[in-house]
This record gives sequence, structure tokens and C-alpha cells, in this order.
Amino acid sequence: MKSYGVNELRDMYLKFFEGKGHLRANSFPLVPKNDKSLLLVNSGMAPLKPYFTGQEVPPSKRMTTCQKCIRTGDIENVGKTARHGTFFEMLGNFSFGDYFKKEAIAWAWEFFTEVLQVPKERLYVSVYEEDDEAEQIWHQQEKVPMDRIVRMGKADNFWEHGAGPCGPCSEIYFDRGPKYGCDSPDCFVGCDCDRFVEVWNLVFTQFEKTEDGRYVPLDNPNIDTGMGLERLAVMMQDVDSIFDVDTIRTLRDAVCAKAGVAYHQDPKTDISIRLITDHIRSVTFMTSDGILPSNEGRGYVLRRLLRRAARHGRLIGIKDNFIASLSQVVIQTSKDGYPELEEKRDYILKVLTMEEDRFSETIDQGLSILKSHIEEQKAAGAGLLTGSQAFKLYDTFGFPTDLTVEIAEESGLTVDMEGFRQEMEAQRVRAREARAESNYMGSKETVYNQLDVGMQSDFVGYASEHHQSPVLALTSGEALVDRAVEGDTVSVFVAETPFYATSGGQLADTGRIETANGAVVVEDVYKVVGGKIAHHGYVESGEIRKGDLAELTVDRTRRHATAKNHSATHLLQKALKKVLGNHVEQAGSSVNPERLRFDFTHFAPLTEEELALVETDVNEQIMGDLDVDIREMPVDEAKKMGAMALFGEKYGDTVRVVRMGDYSIELCGGTHIHNTSEIGLFKIVSETGVAAGVRRIEALTSHGAIDYYKEQEALVRLLASRLKTEPAQLPRKLDALQEDLRQLRSENESLKSKLAQGAASGLLANVKAVGGLQLLAAQVDNVDSNGLRELGDHFKQKLQGGVVVLASGGKDAVSLLVMASDEAVKAGAHAGNIVKEAAKIVGGGGGGRPQMAQAGGKDPARIEEALRKAEEVLLAQIQG
Repeated sequence: MKSYGVNELRDMYLKFFEGKGHLRANSFPLVPKNDKSLLLVNSGMAPLKPYFTGQEVPPSKRMTTCQKCIRTGDIENVGKTARHGTFFEMLGNFSFGDYFKKEAIAWAWEFFTEVLQVPKERLYVSVYEEDDEAEQIWHQQEKVPMDRIVRMGKADNFWEHGAGPCGPCSEIYFDRGPKYGCDSPDCFVGCDCDRFVEVWNLVFTQFEKTEDGRYVPLDNPNIDTGMGLERLAVMMQDVDSIFDVDTIRTLRDAVCAKAGVAYHQDPKTDISIRLITDHIRSVTFMTSDGILPSNEGRGYVLRRLLRRAARHGRLIGIKDNFIASLSQVVIQTSKDGYPELEEKRDYILKVLTMEEDRFSETIDQGLSILKSHIEEQKAAGAGLLTGSQAFKLYDTFGFPTDLTVEIAEESGLTVDMEGFRQEMEAQRVRAREARAESNYMGSKETVYNQLDVGMQSDFVGYASEHHQSPVLALTSGEALVDRAVEGDTVSVFVAETPFYATSGGQLADTGRIETANGAVVVEDVYKVVGGKIAHHGYVESGEIRKGDLAELTVDRTRRHATAKNHSATHLLQKALKKVLGNHVEQAGSSVNPERLRFDFTHFAPLTEEELALVETDVNEQIMGDLDVDIREMPVDEAKKMGAMALFGEKYGDTVRVVRMGDYSIELCGGTHIHNTSEIGLFKIVSETGVAAGVRRIEALTSHGAIDYYKEQEALVRLLASRLKTEPAQLPRKLDALQEDLRQLRSENESLKSKLAQGAASGLLANVKAVGGLQLLAAQVDNVDSNGLRELGDHFKQKLQGGVVVLASGGKDAVSLLVMASDEAVKAGAHAGNIVKEAAKIVGGGGGGRPQMAQAGGKDPARIEEALRKAEEVLLAQIQG
């Protein structure tokens, strides 16, 4: 057999099915769209669910893809075996009610035996035990001998996922030869050894499983096939595992070179090499699709994978950050199939570098917290680190559990792993409950699922805010209706509409729909199943009926204000790239008539200077009277022009390009003004962080910006009036007031200190001997935490080798302070543990170092009891 590379195999497969009349589609992003049941795309068919269920019309009845996928169900086994991985590519060819078993089987056999020239005698097939039709096609049509066809049960060869479309499978197996076998005389297809490998799964979706468990034949059965590209490459390149195929081997070797180790020299090292290799592939592709590290959802998956890789890098001797540099190998070897990797190179490297930097800090922070836990457990005489402590280190701080166990054991402690697992399971339950319940489509069915699948709604509102179109359908509540009367809440569907539906961050138009018999006030417009456009509102007068000719009129003032803000976001994105760098990518936006909000990837708050540069640049483009040119063109032509695309968005062959002079070029389906001068004015009103690596700018334009300046001017005049000065003199006046305030505060603190020391001068009479040490435990009234520290220092010097415990109570609060001299600490005193136990008495908590610690509480009535407790703890420490 000829050996083919991964990139070559991908292209051969897609070209083959293109030749069979399939639409070749690019991989969908890893972030699922309109499917709340999935965190990440995990199969080739996952993004195509709407086409399989008939809820959306596919762009072609035949499609083929190579889909990037992430699966983390077996994450704990990644690295431990050569089989498991989290990232993989899934080849697939799909039929939506077009061809069926005969064609699917024939083309699979043709691709293997004629295109790849795999010897027929090394191929075996399995069929569902009740699928006589598939067996007959394999045997009679493709001449596969019966002794190479295996019937298998439902667990192996029937695909179903709850209620919904399902059907039997047929799998193609490749015989890798005796060297991969188990030497058992019964070794055959289905054996657990590595000889007979399932490579291609053909799913014949021919039934609808009902809620009561019946299997109803579909009128238009579908084909869904899946073949792991990496597994196919293992077969064609005759290598041991996915980690040995050309593209992955290149990365694996780079990992070894970075660590200065060799593969297949030490089993423990090999685990780390494989894990790092797999995880770097995953985080590179996830980042390229706009996923950012976080503590929840898919961002948590990314963070966990990256930190596992970073941790294992340190285990095999990599001292410096390495994730970003090795991700460049992934980009280089995979960019032919996924050009977005090269397009987003700078951004990917920036995100991965920042996250690995954070992890390096986390390791140090985690070590400090872990050592503190160990000290506490030892001081309490416990030999066990609790499950909740280990889980918090893992979940909150990203500290690896295996490292927790290792360090704890070095200190003579064990970790309550059962408690840890219980905490982990509780988190999984919370995650499951937070994830939306769903059916096969990933969302609950609504009245909109009852609409005719073939019905279409087209937006025609770029050029006009007024249009005539017949009413195609009406919904009211949870029912399809033929008419709605005054007062009814209704969703109206027409063939063509000038109303813009909420999408791409732009809020919907509002307005009116009028017929000869009635009028509807449109309050919202949104897309429902199949991209149909729903005009939601209420019947203002008369009645509206299905089939009526409707006059649709958009609120022009609102539309124009929204368009100004939307066009301003384009200018803003370009200005941010100019000022901050090319790593800036849109991470979300919200545009309405009042203001704009723009989320973007950046890793630090913007300085006042940066914000001023961005704002100035946008206003210069507004005053530059740039014409806004909007046209449709092939997506490749748009990219050659340098058009910016929305991160993680999948575009069709034809795209809409919005160009503002020579300044900004973006792919966008929203509504815009004709010239930048129409925006009038641009003002940034806030810049904040919304997630790790994501910043948010909120801004105003036109009349909104003017109103803002008027409000600011009125505020300045009000302040000047209150301070009895002129607006221009406000800074000087404030400086003078602040200096007066500083002096008064200083005098106040000095007086308070003198009063506290004077009031406490007689407390030294209360000093007693405890276990050979001097102890002053006393209550002082109306002294804050700063005052307590000053008093503590004062008494500590007076005692010259002892322990000071002070408490001050207010209305519902208690402040506690413990200080111990170096001599007292050597004798066994620990201020942090003393204050912790005393604080419990007054209903609070706290802690600190052996020499000094503070705590708070809320029960002043028990201060004397707390002071006695402090004395008891000190005595126990000295005697212990």
C-alpha cells in the first residue's frame, strides 16, 4: 500500500466525494451554534443536526466535510495509552434524503480499494444483526466474501441518541496483520487487540424512534458516515498509533526536542510526551475558534488542557514556557486544511502565552496555599489533607492534584481522595444541571418547529425601510393560527421583509405591519428555526390574516441611529488594532439606537493614553467623510482584500463586504450609514474587563454623544457652584481641599494614638506568666485595626519577649490582634493559630503568621471569653 500524509488523505477524501456530487464544506467552528446540548463539536454530524431532522433546508442534499472535533470523556486516559486523544479530525459524507445504502457502501468500497488501493483481502465489514439489506449489498454488489462480513448486535452496530432519527450501522475494518494481534486462535473482528481496527462507520438513518420506543421508518432516510482522519493515516502509513502519523509525529518530536528526551525510552516520560502532544493540538484549534481560557464551560476545558500540558512539560524537564512555541508546529502542519490557524497565528500565540504565564503564577500561588494547609493540619495533629482543600486547589487555582498528593506525602500527610472525588462529582452535577435540557436538536421544540420547513423569509431592507409582501404564516401563543385580532400577541411571517432581525450583535428593527383589515405593532424581530424571520408584536387594531398583503414599515429614526452605532463599531475595531496590535479580535458586540458595546480580545486594561488614541482615531475617520461602500463578492476575494471576519464565524461562498474608505474592511450583514460623517461624533464612556483576556468598550455616537457632553458640562458647573469657584479653577480648589483633609486626618490619627496609649497605660498591670512567657491579654475600647497594631507594637516592646493579645469591640463587631516576639515563637507560640481559635468564640475568623495575626468577629459580649481562650491556646502551644 502507498503511504499518504494526513493533509493528502484529507484532500483525497473531500475531492472524491466532490466528484460524487457532494458539496464540499469547510469545517464548522468547534463552538456549536444553536445547540445547547454540546459544549464543543464532537463529531462530523453534530453541526449538521438541523439538516438531518428536517428543521432546516441544507445547502445541498449531499455534503462532505472534514470536521475538527474535541472529546474529553476519556481525558484521564490521554497519554496513558497510544489510542486516546482529545482532538481529532472526522471525515464524513452525508445524504439528506438523497442516496442511501447502495451508494454509501459502493463509494466507501471504491474509495478504499480504488483511490487508496487498499488490498481487498485486508478489509472486513460489520453489519447490524437484523440488517439483511446491508449484508446483501456488501456481498452481492461489492463481492465481499461472507466470511469477511460480521453481524453484530445493537450495542455495536445501531446508532441512536434518545428519541429521534436513528438506524443501523455498517463498519469497515482493516486487518493490520499478525504483528498487531493477540496470538489468540479466536482473534477476529471485534477482538480487543490492535489487529482489526474499525476505520469507517456508515450510519443508515432510516428510523424515527418515538417517545414510547417504537421505530418508525423515515420517508426520506439519511446517510451519516464518519472516519477518523488520524486513524486512517495510521492504517495507510503502517505506524503504531496516531502519535506516529506524519503531522502528529512532527509535533511529538518537537516536544521531545524541547524537553531533551527521547520517545520510547521511558514509559512514564512517554505518557507526558503523548499528553503534551495531544493537548497542544486541542488548545491551538480551540483558541483559533475564539475560545478563551476561563473557569467555566468550554473556556474551562481549554484552561484545563493547557495546564495539564504545562504541568507535564515541567515533569519531563521543560523549565520555560513552551506551549505557544510548540503550537506553531500545529499551525504549520495543519494550516493547509485549516487556513484560520495561519490567519490567527499572532492571536493564538498571545492567548496561549498569557495563559501559560498565569499557570506559572498559579503553581507558585498553589504551593503557598498548599504549604499553609499542611502547616495547619500538622498543627492540629491531623495526618490528612481534606478532599475539599485538595479540590479547591485544583478547581479554583488550577493546581494539579497529583502534585498535591506528591507534596503532601513528602510532608507525611495523605490526601482524602474519596472526599476529592465527591467534590468533583458535585461539580459535575452542577454543570449538568446548568446545561440546558435538549432533544436531538439541542433545543426544546417551540411553535416555530411547526412551520413549513420549505417556507422562506428573505431580508430586503438594506435599500429601503418599506416593503410589500404577503403574510405566509401567523403564530399566537403556542399555536399556528390563520388569523389574529386586536389585542392578540402574534408573530408574523412574510416572504420578504425590510425589518432587520437581531443578529451579529445588532438589535432588531421595530415598526408596523398593516393590511387592509388591521395593523400590528412590531416590537421585536428575530430568526427562528431554519432562518425564518419572526416579526413579534401585538395586533393594534382590526385583524390580520394569513394570505393578506402586508405593508411593512420600519421605524426609520431608530434604524438610522442603530446604523450609526454599528458603523462606529467597525471604525472602533480598526482603531483598536492600530493602537493595541493585530491580536485584537472581536469577541462580541451589541448595537442599538442608544449606544454601542464592543468586546475584544486584549490582555490588560487600556491606559488613558490608549483610550484617547483610539477615540481620536475614530473621530478623525468620521470627520474624514469616508464613503461606505457595501457589496457582495466571493469570500476568497473578500479575504484577499483584507476584510476582517467575525471570529469563529462560518461564512458561505458569497459574503457582504462593508468598506469605509481605505480604513476599514469587514464582512458584515448589518445595516450601515452611507458616509462616516453621518455618525457625527464618537465618545468612549467606559472600558472594563468582562472575562479573562476580553475587554469591553461602551461608546456613544451622534445625539447620544452630544447629550453625554451636555450632562458632563452640567455636572462640572454644579461642582464649581458647590465649591464656590469657577470651572477652570476646580483642580486648584480640589488640591487645596485634599491637602487640608490630609492634615486633618494626620492630626486625628495622632490624637487617637495618644488617647489609646493613655487609656491603655494601666494595662501592663495585667501581664501574667504563661508557661514561662509573659502574656498581656486585654480589651481596649473604640480602637480600630490600625490602632490595635500600634498598641500591639507598643506593648510588645514593653514586654521584651512575650505575647500580646488585644481585643476591641464596637456595636456588632470585634477586632482581634495577636503579636508574638521571636523568643515566644521559638518557644512554640503561633499568633495565627491563637487568633483563629479566639475569633471562633466571637463568631468570626482570621489568621496570619506566627509573629502577627488579626481577626474579626461579631459578638462583643464574648470578648472576655475569647481572651481566656487565647491564653489556653498559648499554654497548649508551649506545652506541646
